[in-house]
Amino acid sequence: MIYFAGHGLEIDGTNYLVPVDAVLERDADVDDEAVSLNRVLMATEAATKLRLVILDACRDNPFAKKMKRTLASRAISRGLIGVEANRPNTFIAFAAKEGSTASDGDGNHSPFTTAVLKHLTQPGLDIRKAFGYVRDDVMSETGNQQEPYTTNSLGGNDVSLVPAPAASPVSPAVVSDLNAAMRRDYELAERVGTVEAWSSFITAHPAGFYTDLAKAQRNKLIAETERAVATERARVAAEERARLAAAGAKAEEQGRAAEQSKAADAARRAAEDKKRAEEARVAAGEAAKQAEQNRIAEQQRIAAENAKRQQQINVATADPPKPGADAASAARAAETKVAVTTPSDAAPVRQIPPDLPRLLKAELKRAGCMAGEIDSEWNAPARKALSQFNENAGTKFDVKVASLDALDAVRARQQRVCPLDCDRGYRASGDICVKITCDDGYVLGANGSCQKRPEREQVRERRAPATARRGGKCFVYNGTSFCE
Repeated sequence: MIYFAGHGLEIDGTNYLVPVDAVLERDADVDDEAVSLNRVLMATEAATKLRLVILDACRDNPFAKKMKRTLASRAISRGLIGVEANRPNTFIAFAAKEGSTASDGDGNHSPFTTAVLKHLTQPGLDIRKAFGYVRDDVMSETGNQQEPYTTNSLGGNDVSLVPAPAASPVSPAVVSDLNAAMRRDYELAERVGTVEAWSSFITAHPAGFYTDLAKAQRNKLIAETERAVATERARVAAEERARLAAAGAKAEEQGRAAEQSKAADAARRAAEDKKRAEEARVAAGEAAKQAEQNRIAEQQRIAAENAKRQQQINVATADPPKPGADAASAARAAETKVAVTTPSDAAPVRQIPPDLPRLLKAELKRAGCMAGEIDSEWNAPARKALSQFNENAGTKFDVKVASLDALDAVRARQQRVCPLDCDRGYRASGDICVKITCDDGYVLGANGSCQKRPEREQVRERRAPATARRGGKCFVYNGTSFCE
């Protein structure tokens, strides 16, 4: 494995990696100052199972403008060009597509290297799939501005840098029970539908098919929140720009507002693109989940048919009753069989799940009535949440205990029941609170709505300590306070 982070360029069809102390004044200097990528690939020849080369480099030429040409026909304008993995068992990964740049990022590592460290060392994960995850992370982190590129000549077997841990034999029944428990927890988190619920599921189940789905669901919610925030910022910036233009502000102020509005709008578009990408990932995961459920159902159907067929074979090959068998014993056996198979006239008793408080609290949170963590204790916040549900849904459940009837009633409500409670100066927009902004000539009244500012001669201006620290002003008109 060879890893390189830095600059690269191409001259006359040959790729070169540039050391940090290279001096490239002329195109002829590359043979002395840089390292040929072909030479790097030759260094991997001794490997037999895997030759891995990772290049975290921009694929444009940063030296093109100042480098002198010794031959006019020599092309020096491009960065690293495409390389094919023409040697067996070779895998080459570029941080970016040909002709594009690679982001350095804001942390200790670039987005590409951060993703490589995250996915390449996962035990048992094939490197082709690992770099697929790397691509997804980099595009999400850079707003689809940087797309990694790979080429390989690997065979059909999985190739992982870290082998999968040896698993102890587990019976199919145990695996089925584990999957069923994980599926139930996933469905519970899905009903709650919050970032906290998905994070709790991922913490409880660090790996697995449903864990990947939960991560996609969580990323979708985060992307939706980011989109809502970016949309609100873009709207506020556009209104500020329009206000300055209408007020005839200085050109410098209008230009600054225009730049801020343009940046906010670009951030909004990037957030919308990210949200669409996460929604597509969730849709693909749901399709895979449905396919997996169909496969399990088919296996269960086949297993049931095989068991029925085996039972028929056992009956056909059973020994016949011996002559002179005890008739009374046979009669008693028949009576016992009838007694077992005759259905009872009594109504079925519904079983109360042991985690009823947790299930009810999760449903109350989905309905917008519950705040805080979801646990198995029926405490004061839970009783308050059920009381709020009673008040808004018109029900009269006993809030002292968690009941099955209450659970069924909350589950039956598909939409939000309890209204979203926002602080003063904010309004509910879906499931989030956004700041209330008033048009020019209007101020925010005590009731949380925008009201026309009073006439100047009727207004007595005063400063309020809290708002003065924010540079705002408050006015009093007919005993009512108005604040900017």
